[in-house]
Amino acid sequence: MLQQSRPAGEFLAGMRAIFPLVVAVAPIGLVFGAISATKGLSVLETALMSALVFAGGSQFVAMDIWAHPASWVGVGFATLLVNIRHVLMSASIGMKMQSFSTIRRYAAMLFLADELWAMAEFRAGSTRLTPVWYAGIVTPFYAAWVGSSLAGALLGAFLGDPAVIGLDFAFPAVFVVLVMGFWKGPETGAILAASGIAAVVVHHFLVMAFWKGRVQEQAA
Repeated sequence: MLQQSRPAGEFLAGMRAIFPLVVAVAPIGLVFGAISATKGLSVLETALMSALVFAGGSQFVAMDIWAHPASWVGVGFATLLVNIRHVLMSASIGMKMQSFSTIRRYAAMLFLADELWAMAEFRAGSTRLTPVWYAGIVTPFYAAWVGSSLAGALLGAFLGDPAVIGLDFAFPAVFVVLVMGFWKGPETGAILAASGIAAVVVHHFLVMAFWKGRVQEQAA
């Protein structure tokens, strides 16, 4: 009986661990849904994007450059730039998935988000990372992201500009909390500083160049 209840206990432990981030991701999903509504996406399209793409950062970038007709090359390239960090994230957490079968490991990577990666890294630092526990953090987080995106699309007209009521701050706030969880002293500060400089350089030379090209294209 104890062996049968253990998987359920691990699943619930994962749900308890991710609960604060589930609460935090809901406002972000509302913001995305509201923004997608202003860009002309239907409620169904918004829900499908969150369910199939499941990558908040790249979804926001896609909405930022969305136009009619949409530039699929531009959206795809921007998504690649934003999500290329997943190569390092998956390599990092993949080495700690010894108890995962090959199929389960690949399936787990499909649901790899920054918050889920951070929680899995924390877990692996203290005990073995198991598929059941991982499913426990993925399931409510995924449901919250898709559900809040759907709610945001439905309530977009009522929410208005997310910045007016401060919902846009939820995104950076979550990442600040995650980063502080990895703080180990001056070495971490140096890594954060290098990452910040790299982000500024990429924004200046790539993002600004992209927008300049879009302006010139529209002017022509």
